[in-house]
Amino acid sequence: MSDAVDWGLAARRAGRLARPGPAAERDELSALVASLRTGAARAPEFVGTVTALPEAAESAAKGPVHVIDRPRWSEGNLGMLRHLVGDLMPAPKGLGGPRFAAEELGALLSLLSSRVLGQYDPFTPPSTGPGEGRDSAVAGAGRLLLVAPNILHLQRQLNLRAADFHLWVCLHEQTHALQFAAAPWLAEHLRTQMRDLMATLLVEDDAATRMRDLIGALPRVLRGDAEPVTAGSGGAILGAVLTDAEQEAMDASIAIMSLLEGHADVVMDAVGPRVVPTVRTIRKSFEARRAGQGFVDTLLRRVLGLDAKLAQYREGAKFVRAVVAKVGHPGLNAVWSAPERLPTAAEIADPDIWVRRVHG
Repeated sequence: MSDAVDWGLAARRAGRLARPGPAAERDELSALVASLRTGAARAPEFVGTVTALPEAAESAAKGPVHVIDRPRWSEGNLGMLRHLVGDLMPAPKGLGGPRFAAEELGALLSLLSSRVLGQYDPFTPPSTGPGEGRDSAVAGAGRLLLVAPNILHLQRQLNLRAADFHLWVCLHEQTHALQFAAAPWLAEHLRTQMRDLMATLLVEDDAATRMRDLIGALPRVLRGDAEPVTAGSGGAILGAVLTDAEQEAMDASIAIMSLLEGHADVVMDAVGPRVVPTVRTIRKSFEARRAGQGFVDTLLRRVLGLDAKLAQYREGAKFVRAVVAKVGHPGLNAVWSAPERLPTAAEIADPDIWVRRVHG
């Protein structure tokens, strides 16, 4: 059976279309890589202290760290996507099908590759580098990807203190590593949820109808006529083509992602100025950037679903802060004990429901 996507072509297209990173002398680039690796090594200890999960932090500290460029980030995510849902994609119709899909996917990843600072990948084993094939990828192991040109660009743009900013980014991503170490079942749980949802979204007989609905929704979304985006909406574009059952499944997955992202946001700031002296300046500058409303920024947010991603940070962080205020971090840590302890979409919106259900 042929692949639905020419994965090699997608990686090459993403690499060619990726915008070049900021210019820098070799010494500056070497210092950047060294600082990011130092931040990644230091972060787990601080994250473990804040979360009261020192053993999970020790495990997170042992994971591999890849400091990469934009094309390598795209390669890594193509490899992860191929492993997770590649076998679920409908068989291509005609010889050009896989190439057409590769061109589209490569173009999409090239856009995203300039916006991601870091990523914790829980699905690819430590023995493989970004972009290596599906046969070597197994769920349950993880690696940290730090996209050096994007970090350098934002550091310069916001005039941030390099060492502080690098550690701050690593605190967020190593919190994700800690989450999956504290909940060894979580990677497979997410993988199953994603595959179940994609299995319904990628039904071949329904693909044409979904595409027509998606195209029909574009003008409304780009005009801003769609419903406001929340963490549970899945984004205005995607929401336009989901059935009620699919939306319910999507909401369950997004509730988990909201927890993970919000938890990481809270922890990275909770480490505090003793460790990251300019943390308040970084957060203020970063939030102002997140709120950017230029035309291109707005277009990308709506089409690529980035508004929903930002909602995950906000609503997930509200949930975490509210739970910690009532039962502390040890009480919050019940979410890592079993899948049934994870918050639902309704509980993300109303943390008291989760506290009553789990803690009585």
